[in-house]
Amino acid sequence: MTEQLHFSELWPHWPELLAGLWVTIQLTVLATIGGLTIGIFGAAVRSGRPTWFSRIWGGYVELIRNTPFVVQLFFIVFGLPNLGLKMTAGEAALLAMVVNLGAYSTEIVRAGIQVTPKGQWEAGRVLGLTRTQTFIQVILPPALQRIYPALVSQCIIVMLGSSVVSQVSYEELTFAANLIQSRTFLSFEVYLVTTGIYLALSITMRQLLLAAGRKWLGVQA
Repeated sequence: MTEQLHFSELWPHWPELLAGLWVTIQLTVLATIGGLTIGIFGAAVRSGRPTWFSRIWGGYVELIRNTPFVVQLFFIVFGLPNLGLKMTAGEAALLAMVVNLGAYSTEIVRAGIQVTPKGQWEAGRVLGLTRTQTFIQVILPPALQRIYPALVSQCIIVMLGSSVVSQVSYEELTFAANLIQSRTFLSFEVYLVTTGIYLALSITMRQLLLAAGRKWLGVQA
């Protein structure tokens, strides 16, 4: 017996999918900005002299890298309110994504800094630059060039991981897909279309980030 597919029955639900997609895009953009900012700051901290702060930051990195994202999300959503830190599902989802990307990007950027010749630090001092100025103007740009493709891949992983926030009833793309499936029972059609949307979003995001890297950082990728 041949089963028929019913993609046409999904047309009335496209506004819901597009609304979920828009939420996913917003989450991804904000998480990317926040996570990379934290990552660059953390890499600077971890690349300097060992201090109590760098050790604490290292503990944060190890904690996040060695625990599942869904557990981190649930801790923020259900655990922090017990400490009096209440937030909406959207705020919790964004915080979880920023914290996650911040930890991973810390180590990625740090890896790029570690292979920087020490002579560049000395060149900065010769030019009369402070350590902070040397880091921003001399050390960071070539370091980002080296590890930019890895950063792009990590940002895409975080975007795809945003599907997990549907578990806390935040209405992003996967939540919308689950809701449509529960109404129509068209599991194959709904999730095939959703897969296609995520694939298109991943490819588009990668191309945009690589184009930005070529323009602003001179990345050859």
